[in-house]
Amino acid sequence: MMSSSSYCWAPNLLLLLTISSHFAFATPSSYIPPLRTVSESFRHVRVNYDFLPSDVHTFFFNQTLDHFSFRPESYTTFRQKYVINFKYWGGANSSAPIFAYLGEEAPISSDIPIIGFLPDNAPQFKALIVYIEHRFYGESIPYGLSLEEALESPETRGYFSSAQALADYAEILIHIKGKLHAKNSPIIVMGGSYGGMLASWFRLKYPHIAYGALASSAPILLLNNFVPHFGYYSIVSKDFRETSETCYQTIKESWSEIDRVASEPNGLSELSKIFNTCKPLQDVNELKRYLEYEYASSAQYNDPHTKPVAHICDGINNSNGSSSVLSKVFSGLVALKRNQSSMPVPPCFVNPPVNISQTIIGWDWQECSEIVYALARSNDTMFEPYVPSLQSYIDGCNASYGVVPRPHWIPTSFGGQDMESVLRHFTSNIIFSNGLVDPYSNGGVLEDLSRTVRAVYTVHGSHCLDLLPSVKGDPYWLVNQRKTEVGIIRRWINKYYAELKTLRDA
Repeated sequence: MMSSSSYCWAPNLLLLLTISSHFAFATPSSYIPPLRTVSESFRHVRVNYDFLPSDVHTFFFNQTLDHFSFRPESYTTFRQKYVINFKYWGGANSSAPIFAYLGEEAPISSDIPIIGFLPDNAPQFKALIVYIEHRFYGESIPYGLSLEEALESPETRGYFSSAQALADYAEILIHIKGKLHAKNSPIIVMGGSYGGMLASWFRLKYPHIAYGALASSAPILLLNNFVPHFGYYSIVSKDFRETSETCYQTIKESWSEIDRVASEPNGLSELSKIFNTCKPLQDVNELKRYLEYEYASSAQYNDPHTKPVAHICDGINNSNGSSSVLSKVFSGLVALKRNQSSMPVPPCFVNPPVNISQTIIGWDWQECSEIVYALARSNDTMFEPYVPSLQSYIDGCNASYGVVPRPHWIPTSFGGQDMESVLRHFTSNIIFSNGLVDPYSNGGVLEDLSRTVRAVYTVHGSHCLDLLPSVKGDPYWLVNQRKTEVGIIRRWINKYYAELKTLRDA
């Protein structure tokens, strides 16, 4: 459920569609970009900060396997990775703040080079920067297993949950403050997409540890008992329609044309040629799911620098004079790949051989346990109508893992059936930032809920865009969004220092 080129972490669509034979099930939501801060293409970009080896240190904390029971195996520990950047910190004596980035469904090493909000703003706050890896990702997997091995075991994967992850973060942050004698340093937690949800939940569950939270592109309102949400695909369609009406109509018409060709003798072979598939298509849905993902991912990460939606539409509208709807669609796909400058254009499209990432493997389990949401498509989009079935979702998860998803658990654990009311009345100091071009913004908080639970959004922003490094040429609205967020955090910290001074003077 995410950061500027196609950002906030969507793993490659193809990875989602090519789950390994052992993890054969893909939940319906696996056909859209998952809750990641940046797209896979952006992860090939290297953002260099002027860090010295003496500034940044990697640590491993002996983390408790199970924070919530007292069985003998619960006391097992595993090595959980966290990284500290000391470069800007003003020190414990001045109660300088701590910015803590809560890792999501990826190795923390992939976050550090691309999450720019912390190192861009830490100097003015003299803040310590901490990055904590989510359990079961990266190097933080119990029993020294690979993620695949950990998920094979019903006993082991049972410890893979957001509640356990939040408790991990609490343990590590308390540990860090103790080691650095930083008792009075306020902690601001931050995260993007799923990590943004974790940051907001952390502020709710551990207000004595985190003084505030920045939750970027966190669609926390989606997780509500598998109620179908139509907004995601409506926003994708709106992004394309506002870019080009002709492009929008061509895509809308393409689904029936794909079905028409597929129904003819040797139709799948013909589609395989038109779309230059890496292997012959066995089912028309292979092609449809691929295209759906590419359109959704391009809209989700439609940042102002790379403009993937515009590239697709340019390719569709300028397809060498071809009148064929499917040739136009393929031209749009080629144009998209050519303009993802950090990645080479693939020699073929659709069902290519891929390496399955930790994100794909781990997120499949998380969707089958507690991160359960239903994204539907209406007749008013450029896609074929679709309403997911809870029973089908349950059947798939049961077949893969022998578990029944619990769509009620996240609402029960973090906010009942009215998350906005909970945020309005029972918490404070949370920024929910969004970009309205991001389809996941449909599940985000888009209005202030109190004086201290704030919504900061931009009309043109994409998924987790505000968390990415500031670069020359950033549009004014993005610059202003970040300034607004920094201003709110500054007011929080100033209030904290004033209260701390009052206590010391008493």
